[in-house]
Amino acid sequence: MSLAKVKRFLGLIDREYEAQTTAIARRRDELSDLTDVALRTGAAHTRSNPDLIEAFALTAVIAERVLGLKMFDAQISGALTLQRGAIAEMQTGEGKTLAAAPAVVWYALNGRGVHVLTANDYLARRDAAWMGRIYEWFGLSVAHISQLMSAPERRAAYLCDITYATANEVGFDYLRDGLARSP
Repeated sequence: MSLAKVKRFLGLIDREYEAQTTAIARRRDELSDLTDVALRTGAAHTRSNPDLIEAFALTAVIAERVLGLKMFDAQISGALTLQRGAIAEMQTGEGKTLAAAPAVVWYALNGRGVHVLTANDYLARRDAAWMGRIYEWFGLSVAHISQLMSAPERRAAYLCDITYATANEVGFDYLRDGLARSP
């Protein structure tokens, strides 16, 4: 593909991200005045009828409500990037954990188990508990995997809608499964 075609393609993506980010921000502002009960009702409806704009906007409003953190447009764009299966690069302190939440919700609402990989066991445990406060509003189950967990505990964690773990733990679980002589 020529450089000109790549630039045109990337321009289309940028305009689409911008349009979706604007729509999500607009819907977030509309939802921000709702009561907790109305937000939970909206989250339950979105669980049975996933809509990208609605799911992302609800996640942003719920995050602000329960965590006190307002999502910036750059974080929403990062979440849209993840939702498309691409890589979003963010620097330390730019809110990667929060930025991932709408994409995590989106995948989980669509019946796809989500594994969120973190750098260490502490972050897996912390982020599962911290972001879990958002996911609970959608009725999603969340767990984390740590080094000291037994096989049945790991199995239960992997069966959740959302599982936080380190890349090492997931990798070694995969290898252990391949070596197992029985289920």
